[in-house]
Amino acid sequence: MLAAPINPADINMIQGTYAILAPLPAVAGNEGVGRVLEVGPGVTALRPGDWVIPADAGLGTWRTQAVFPEVSLLQVPSDIPLLCAATLSVNPCTAYRMLADFESLAPGDSVIQNAANSGVGQAVIQIAKATGIRTINVVRDRPDLPKLVERLKAQGADHVITEDMLRKPEMKEIFKSIPKPRLALNCVGGKSTTEMLRHLQPKGTMVTYGGMAKQPVTVPVSAFIFRDVRLRGFWMTQWKKDHAHDKESLSSMMDTLCQLVRRGQLGAPACTTVPLEDFKEALVASTQPFTSSKQHMQCWQD
Repeated sequence: MLAAPINPADINMIQGTYAILAPLPAVAGNEGVGRVLEVGPGVTALRPGDWVIPADAGLGTWRTQAVFPEVSLLQVPSDIPLLCAATLSVNPCTAYRMLADFESLAPGDSVIQNAANSGVGQAVIQIAKATGIRTINVVRDRPDLPKLVERLKAQGADHVITEDMLRKPEMKEIFKSIPKPRLALNCVGGKSTTEMLRHLQPKGTMVTYGGMAKQPVTVPVSAFIFRDVRLRGFWMTQWKKDHAHDKESLSSMMDTLCQLVRRGQLGAPACTTVPLEDFKEALVASTQPFTSSKQHMQCWQD
């Protein structure tokens, strides 16, 4: 393995609270990029020197070397930045699918999302920008808010607001220049999500893919009756299971994302690189509040 990030799902798996749990003893880590050193006689699609990423969750990427079946790996181009390759298979794929699969969005349409500084949130901003979709990005208030707003706008965010602003009249000013969103992306839950839902167009869709607040999604009855909003859920692991026999969909998505990376339209989230042996410190850092930098472990040095 060359590099592997720490994602919230990795922490949940270690805690035993995730939807899939590896049989113990196990190696943690669901994402990362490795380089093929040797292949067995039955391997047909990979060769030494190829860069590979996990085909599915639970592979165990926080290690230096491993022997994997060919079907457990996907080849990725080695001409993209290492950090982009290491963080390609979870967050950008989740962002891409949510933007593509729930509403037929066209250039000029808008999307609203919370946890906009998360790995998925940053990917949503960049992919939406590349396709002409406007984004309204909700973040928690924090001491370094101006720096975060500047960073997200540099990635392509149209509007960056705090959760408190969702309840204020200033929201009307935003919708003078862009249409109300047809798609909302929720990674938080609780009151913030209820307030975000109020700004969704009638017949719009809110997709929940995380629950950082550990609070339920509460929706007023009137939103269903009078505005016919739709609530959906998304889990990238389930999408891969559902499309296990549809290799073209997976290949097309990965090709599109790699092309965006090559064109400079999709970069890795803000990362702090640490050596693998410092994984304990990296785990502690990744669980701190208001973390805007993903811990990224360097697993192998040439």
